[in-house]
Amino acid sequence: MNEHHEPQDRRIVVGVDGSAHSKSALRWALTQARLIGAAVEAVSAWQDPALVGYSFGGVPISYEGDSIATITDKVLAETVAEVTDRQEQPVQVRTRVTRGHPAQVLLDAAAGADMLVLGSRGHGTFAGILLGSVSQHCVQHAPCPVLVVPQHAEPSE
Repeated sequence: MNEHHEPQDRRIVVGVDGSAHSKSALRWALTQARLIGAAVEAVSAWQDPALVGYSFGGVPISYEGDSIATITDKVLAETVAEVTDRQEQPVQVRTRVTRGHPAQVLLDAAAGADMLVLGSRGHGTFAGILLGSVSQHCVQHAPCPVLVVPQHAEPSE
């Protein structure tokens, strides 16, 4: 079945967590979106630390002031602003912050997308050749093509 996408329907989903890896992925997604006439949907996920086992001395961590969702939203907005500020030709960027496990949030967001773009995660020289757990899960289960961008990879136009 040949599926036709109207330009306004085209979208590239990119996972953004504020890391250098996700900034590289966002830059790549913006360039690709410009080339194919797509929008970019920058997605961040957050979880309640008590639900994922973050604790200090066996006592779950609680946050004073801003909620985790608010902090995640700020990091996403700042990252998108930083990366898009350097773009000569603007691309439409929508942001989404969702509660849930990052891999599942990204897979859900990727439904109907042209592509899912993620940054790679490394843990040293040898382990750096392996994908991070979120990237690995998304590569195996995504409903669309997935591109994992090395931290310093920049697309050419």
